[in-house]
Amino acid sequence: MAGIACTFIRLAGCPLRCTYCDTTQAIPTDSGHWMSITDILSEVKQHQRPLVLVTGGEPLAQRQCPELLSGLLALGCEVQLETSGAYLLNDVPVGVRKIVDLKTPGSGEVERNRLENLPQLCSGDEIKIVLTGRADYEWARDMIHQHQLGQGDVPVLLSSAWGELTAAQLCEWMLDDCLPARLQLQLHKVIWGAEATGV
Repeated sequence: MAGIACTFIRLAGCPLRCTYCDTTQAIPTDSGHWMSITDILSEVKQHQRPLVLVTGGEPLAQRQCPELLSGLLALGCEVQLETSGAYLLNDVPVGVRKIVDLKTPGSGEVERNRLENLPQLCSGDEIKIVLTGRADYEWARDMIHQHQLGQGDVPVLLSSAWGELTAAQLCEWMLDDCLPARLQLQLHKVIWGAEATGV
């Protein structure tokens, strides 16, 4: 849902150590400040934005994440969950749109992929793959073909790791291969710069 204003909830803590991580400040579980679910829901109400994105760190590493997601749905929000794909999606409430990463070899975390999540994805969900170079692109291309991804109503979004692969190069490869995937840019970095936080 690129280009739509949303309330952004970043949960602290992540057991993964992706090589290209651009939110290392969210890795420690004691980063940020503690808020109860009630406090978070109250804050969300004040922003009056119908779209809410819950991300991390890794939000599903937090035991109470499903409860938070249910609370956001009860407010009438459209809720998206951005997850590394390293956790099962079984406890994610129905109605939450899931944006699930597939980690590439270049991420250093490819063995964490829970491929059993893929059949659970449905209309409105997305698969995101961040690429560090040509080898990652070829891995992603093979995964797309092997698992027949991007052919239904769950799009695959390919993104270049900032500073490691240009969007122009990635776009060229995708066009050459007629890959059933979308190009995704990190708009906040394009608009405010790579070092900006809280935007």
